[in-house]
Amino acid sequence: MTRKMIKVHNKSDKPNNIVQKENEIIEKCIELENILPDFMKDFFLYLKSGVALTTRFAYLQDIHFFCKYLVSEKTITKASDTQDILLEEFSQIRARDINRFIGEFCTRYTVEKQDSITVMENHNRSLARKKSSLAVLFKYLYRDELIPENITDGFNPIRLPKPQPDAIKRLEIDEVAILLDAVEKGEGLTEKEIEYWEKTKLRDKAILLLFVTYGLRLKELQQLNISSFNFGRGDFKIYRKRGKEVSMPLNKSVEKVIKDYIEKERPGEVHVSEENKDALFLSLQKTRMTERAIRELVKKYTSIALGTTKDHGYSPHKLRATAATSLIQYGFSIYDVQNLLDHDNVTTTQLYAAHKKNVKREIVNNFEWLDEYDNNEK
Repeated sequence: MTRKMIKVHNKSDKPNNIVQKENEIIEKCIELENILPDFMKDFFLYLKSGVALTTRFAYLQDIHFFCKYLVSEKTITKASDTQDILLEEFSQIRARDINRFIGEFCTRYTVEKQDSITVMENHNRSLARKKSSLAVLFKYLYRDELIPENITDGFNPIRLPKPQPDAIKRLEIDEVAILLDAVEKGEGLTEKEIEYWEKTKLRDKAILLLFVTYGLRLKELQQLNISSFNFGRGDFKIYRKRGKEVSMPLNKSVEKVIKDYIEKERPGEVHVSEENKDALFLSLQKTRMTERAIRELVKKYTSIALGTTKDHGYSPHKLRATAATSLIQYGFSIYDVQNLLDHDNVTTTQLYAAHKKNVKREIVNNFEWLDEYDNNEK
């Protein structure tokens, strides 16, 4: 059966591409809900109204994975399908069962396909997310009096490494200069890459400058439209986590590269399909660039700045860290940077602020009161 075309009848302020993307995730959520036990239906409603859409999808994936494990193990349920697991069977689950699932099964398991077997390994951060998803489910079922006790207090703790400032990967200011020089002149690219660069250099430059100026998340940049920009007012709109609409001011550098790309390189409207007419960054196929394509573009140029292979180039998130540390090194307060980057907690921004120690040392070393130590004295 051919799939019907989905049209967006949009009465909100959100652009159609964002509404359509959200609808795709909602459809995936519904697909998962339809293959999970019926007694979880009220829990699905709670997720729908209580958490962000991407969080809802992640929780459902984890819970479905756990239910598949129960079916395959056959110790708690006799069901042959996740949808057929009974509430009575679920009520028999104890904390030790969850601890075994997370501590033994999830750390390393295999996925079999027709022609291959893939070994899957999860680090503590992934295990902590699975534990969190199950904790939310079991707390809800207990609160709703569907199971007799709250077993989550017996879940084993999972230790997560504390983020260390020195471990934050980002480009130094001089490496950002090399990055922008590479996209400007094509230096460091292979002959094959030069062929593509000739057609996309203005687009690539605009993408990189947006990342290192604003510290945008990959999703935020990928969703940008031409209509997102109001050059008359000098700002542009982005949609952050939890659907939050934010207006960002344009500086002259970013305004110039965006206009250059639109006017000199981006295909005109007559050459672009209706679905992609408003998309800001287009591929050579004249469709909205995918997150994967943007990620590969960033890895390519950052590998040149770092003097390493493409496989060891940085992700867009590392350019977010680059923007944060650069702004702090230029003297902006951590609260200003927190606001710009949309950090929920200022402690996240403080990790980047730790890099300012070298700047402080430089200032103090060049500010001597005693003449014999004053290097600035002529």
